[in-house]
Amino acid sequence: MHIPPYHKKKTWQRFFAGSLVGGIIAYIIFIFMHGTMYENQLKENLELTSQVNDLKNQNEALLKDTENLKTPVTVSAIDITIENAEEISLDSLVVPKLEELVKDEISHITGQSVSIVDEIDQLLISAIENKEYTIDDIHYQFTVRKLTISETVKVFLEAETVN
Repeated sequence: MHIPPYHKKKTWQRFFAGSLVGGIIAYIIFIFMHGTMYENQLKENLELTSQVNDLKNQNEALLKDTENLKTPVTVSAIDITIENAEEISLDSLVVPKLEELVKDEISHITGQSVSIVDEIDQLLISAIENKEYTIDDIHYQFTVRKLTISETVKVFLEAETVN
């Protein structure tokens, strides 16, 4: 049996070349869509992990609060905001990690009385500002712009990279 020599005809050569180019373009589009979906999943995973950690800390604080009913108002949550994330072009995956590192640094205040935390506000600021936070071999240092102490401690930070 003889196979016809289709590879010599121009129409078949165009067909095979078009199929090859179409396959490559389709693969590139598939890789782009998969990467975008995976990045969104990573962002959502980081946000949910942060929420779970916050809820665990809040639960521990509430359990301690029920044990010590004498303390009137306690810190139940910590809210961290990096104000200049866009200005220094921080990646959207790095921002939640940095916020989580700062929360871990001052998580010991969860469950403490607001009056006690108010007395040690300078210590909290020093603890945040004097530490370098490392993510992906890049060192970050923060300056506290605003610190609000109530049932939810709100910390507004300004980030800078350290060489």
